[in-house]
Amino acid sequence: MKSNQSFRLSLFVLLLCYYGSLNMDAQDTYEINIDQPQKEIIRGHLDLGGKSADGEEISVNNFYIERNGKPFIPIIGEFHYSRFPQDYWEEELLKMKSGGINVVATYVFWNIHEREEGKFDWSGDLNLKKFLELAEKHDIDVIVRMGPFCHGEMRNGGMPDWLYGRTFEVRSNDPEYLKYVDVLYGEIANQIKDHLFKDGGAVVGVQLENEYQHTSAPWEFTYPGSEKEYTVADLDADLSHEQITVTDGKNPRWEYGKKHMQNLKEIAKRHGIDVPLYTATGWGNATIVEKGSLPVTAGYAYPFWTEPNASKFYLFKDIRKSPDYGAVSYNTDLYPSIPAEIGPGIQAKFSRRPIVPYESVNPLMVRILGSGSNGIGYYMYHGGSTPQFNGKYYNEEVNGLPRINYDFQAPLGQYGQVRYHYKHLRMLHQFVNAYGETLAPMQTILPETNTSITPENNETLRYAVRSNGNSGFLFLINFQDDIAINDINNVNIKVQTGSETISFPSKGVFNILKNTSAILPFNLKLDEVTIKSATVQPLTVLHNNDSKHYIFSAINGIDAELSFTKDTKISKLKNASVVSVDGLKLVKAKGNEPISFTANGENMVVLPQDMAINALKIGEALYVSDALIVEDQNKLQITSQNTDNILHVFPDIKLSIDDEVTSFKKQKSIFNGFGTYKLTFEEVKPAVKITKVSDRKYALTLDSDISKLNDVFVNVDYVGDRGLAFIDGEMINDHFYQERKWEISLKGFASKLKNNEMVFVFHPMYDNYTYLKDLNNLPKFEDGKYLKINGFEVVSEYKTSINLK
Repeated sequence: MKSNQSFRLSLFVLLLCYYGSLNMDAQDTYEINIDQPQKEIIRGHLDLGGKSADGEEISVNNFYIERNGKPFIPIIGEFHYSRFPQDYWEEELLKMKSGGINVVATYVFWNIHEREEGKFDWSGDLNLKKFLELAEKHDIDVIVRMGPFCHGEMRNGGMPDWLYGRTFEVRSNDPEYLKYVDVLYGEIANQIKDHLFKDGGAVVGVQLENEYQHTSAPWEFTYPGSEKEYTVADLDADLSHEQITVTDGKNPRWEYGKKHMQNLKEIAKRHGIDVPLYTATGWGNATIVEKGSLPVTAGYAYPFWTEPNASKFYLFKDIRKSPDYGAVSYNTDLYPSIPAEIGPGIQAKFSRRPIVPYESVNPLMVRILGSGSNGIGYYMYHGGSTPQFNGKYYNEEVNGLPRINYDFQAPLGQYGQVRYHYKHLRMLHQFVNAYGETLAPMQTILPETNTSITPENNETLRYAVRSNGNSGFLFLINFQDDIAINDINNVNIKVQTGSETISFPSKGVFNILKNTSAILPFNLKLDEVTIKSATVQPLTVLHNNDSKHYIFSAINGIDAELSFTKDTKISKLKNASVVSVDGLKLVKAKGNEPISFTANGENMVVLPQDMAINALKIGEALYVSDALIVEDQNKLQITSQNTDNILHVFPDIKLSIDDEVTSFKKQKSIFNGFGTYKLTFEEVKPAVKITKVSDRKYALTLDSDISKLNDVFVNVDYVGDRGLAFIDGEMINDHFYQERKWEISLKGFASKLKNNEMVFVFHPMYDNYTYLKDLNNLPKFEDGKYLKINGFEVVSEYKTSINLK
């Protein structure tokens, strides 16, 4: 009997060792050598840069933008003032700033400002001057995209109808065309002259033209069924594409294009438009002002102009050397890589309805930064509604765009709705704003195996390092558009510097969940201490008196640890433990609560990722809430669609509100060092009544005053082709079905609804429509068509202000 037991025990041990060795064999070890020569920073070779009246300076080298001699990474969000009511511009700019945007880009659409030749309209929602004043009020920089050609899914790409029947060629060096450009630029100059950076204003840059010698837009004079005619000079017709695309070879008329772009810059400067940054779209062999403009880049993972397929936009590369949508017409060694049009969403059109998963956007931006971009630029960051004038629609009808809706699935929607990717991107932006000065000079280094990874490969980790040779950041993503994504398990990453090997994690392996993206530091010096490596992402830094708090975010699915040299003094541990491993001290999280400690006297705080997503630095405090938080002067604006809200603040400070209706009470602190408050709005149920008129028509009436609410949304749950909304016979919105609810704000229509109904008209989906390839869940068609209205949800949105002082 004892003999059998000994045999079984021995067999058990052997099997344990065997399976243990299998587990070790299953470990995926990734290695990257960052001991490489640093690239040379070249200054003074570009006709860019400038000083303000108060001595502030912006300059551009071949690697990054500098502000007052320090590296600066712009985070640019596109928001078209003409596509949003001016009454709410300030509210939306505050949302963008709280989202981490430090530069707003906006198109000036020529065709809506000069609808009739010789008569410019800068009034109402077209008041560019007012828009700039609001940006200045809240310290937000602006890039004005002046055209004359813009596109932006706008009628004729933004060019007036009355330009069509002329003897000259548009977008050419014809003197007659340039006379019109001269008038346009002169008008724009009058609007922005008091708001230029050199005079202490918001306008740090202007964009000249758009995708010149690369794309054009169809004239609305095109007839159904005919070949489209485009807004391009005949001599450039063979170079022009309707949308962004990859091109081959060189631009044979580059010299002509360079002259045209130089002409535009000279016209702008002649009118006093003197700014530090002149930008020009540089992808697909588009021409720029050689050494006189900043070539900006683009990337759309879910375009409506190509078939659904796994793109290369989730593969790391040296993006400065090899920009997306190549080839390019300029010498990439002379310029930094700064995007203007990375798509956090995409517009719907009648024939195509790409659905951008919100969780796809953060990995896309981590890839852009990790590949070497020293800027972030979103098109669109904020959606809107294209205006009508005299019954005429200005969206690109010939291409089947919605007449009004320009939601773009953006982080801030058509009516400013805050979406999932707004908060996730805010985490990334806070990292860039806190550590951009350190990151910008670091070059991208790719593993030797990088070129063998294809978009269809969902098993191999995508990663890159940005480093100065010794310290840096490890970028990793586990996402790919248009294919199934799996977790990548048992990963260990080794970064080889010139003197040591740094391991992530310090010992063993971690798992990287699907849709994950992360930026992990190594040899990161924070005053009196150096983090050797960490499996947490830097978030922001709080400065309080003579001390700092370094805030980090844990990554879902990865155990949080920070490693230090063995002589580092660790103290004041909360929710964490210290382990010694291979000559290092590891601080490891216990559970899923915030951890805090000091390392050589430096204060460290690590938030669970779900908490970090809701965290925002304002002043020198951190505010955490599911509700939207924005800063407005010495107040916090809190906006929520929930009546009960929790607000955490770190460090614990006293807050108060003057709102007599809203309850604001301090609670027992949930987390160490945080103050906790409960904010309760008095519930308001607006008198919204929705009546079925027919199988595809519904009527909405509003019988109450909603001015005490921030907004009222009607979320329409339907499955069909499209929905249209009318008030008193005028279409006020339209929506192309994309497997998400149609969201309509009532705030801007409340006055019209006092005496009128809002009428909804729905159209069925047919089984031969080309956009069905974009949908994930097709309905069961009956007689070749399908329409179902599931219901209408009315949602109140509340708002109050909290005093900071």
